[in-house]
Amino acid sequence: MDDPRYPAKEPVEPDAQGLRKIIHIDMDAFYASVEQRDDPSLRGKPLAVGGSSARGVVAAASYEARKFGVRSAMPSARAARQCPDLIFRKPRFDVYRAVSQQIRAIFADYTDLIEPLSLDEAYLDVTADLRGVGSATRIAQLIRQRIHEELQLTASAGVSYNKFLAKLASDQNKPDGLCVIRPGEGAAFVQSLPVRRFHGVGPRGAERMAKLGIETGAQLAAQPIEFLREHFGSSADYLYRAARGIDLRPVQANRPRKSVGGERTFAQDIWSGHALRETLDQIVEIVWERIERTEARGRTVTLKLRYSDFSLVTRARSVAQAISGKAEFATIGHALLEEMLPLPQPIRLMGLTLSSLEGQADESAPAPQPAQLPLF
Repeated sequence: MDDPRYPAKEPVEPDAQGLRKIIHIDMDAFYASVEQRDDPSLRGKPLAVGGSSARGVVAAASYEARKFGVRSAMPSARAARQCPDLIFRKPRFDVYRAVSQQIRAIFADYTDLIEPLSLDEAYLDVTADLRGVGSATRIAQLIRQRIHEELQLTASAGVSYNKFLAKLASDQNKPDGLCVIRPGEGAAFVQSLPVRRFHGVGPRGAERMAKLGIETGAQLAAQPIEFLREHFGSSADYLYRAARGIDLRPVQANRPRKSVGGERTFAQDIWSGHALRETLDQIVEIVWERIERTEARGRTVTLKLRYSDFSLVTRARSVAQAISGKAEFATIGHALLEEMLPLPQPIRLMGLTLSSLEGQADESAPAPQPAQLPLF
């Protein structure tokens, strides 16, 4: 990963393959691990962070709970059925934010170019090698070692020459793992993976690809761009590059957040008012957790529905002051849904977003790619 062409302090402009020195750090079961660290009686036991009520949602699950299929965004009632010994703990976001700040302070010892994705995940551009460590891999090792020694937590890291590959690599050897993808290895690595591992390819997208005979990166790379554009529209160029391990995006330090939201794609289309309202309640729980985690304050709530024929409709409502709490956020979301009922056809996706954030321009539209909620 070493290259004397890289200048100090500023990241180099990437070449055609996006060559930089990028580390993706992803904390292991962050919320649950913090709870187990702070309460030794929870160590080694299946733990879920989140509400335990009938409408509660799992925000994070320990690896002991994951063995039973418990996952984030899963309704708490289902999680309890799958793991009868599951222990629930309410989230302590103030604690998680404080720990996250300690983690980012460690990052800052090695680079000024840090792009946080959440409290427990970030990209680092270490091309400049501020401390003269001499290797991006060694920097990742030092960061993981310090997180373990100073905070008694574990982190997984991916090291590569662009963001797409680094993120894939960080997930390769979880938990407490390290994976390095060197220049010249990216295409082969990507093509060995199932397409469902690609960021942005959800369960429905993977299912759609499978119907076209595309289940691996190699099969995706074999398709001409014209074929991808015909079947995947605006996502075609991304898929074409991803299948070849190409990503030219720089690490963006202090990137302004424009919205916070989430969406859910259904295994089966839904239509009934009861199912729609229940699903919206679940999405509210997850999105509000993200709002609290990021400390976002905004005035506009946007509801997005994608019908079974793939047509898209959105409804938004803005208020004079920042949304005061989850109850108000939920009330506005449900009011938007009620205005749209009865639906003309079933929907395959629902999303909810908070925008017009403080410090940002007034925006009534959600971000182009809200986070995809896992299916449950």
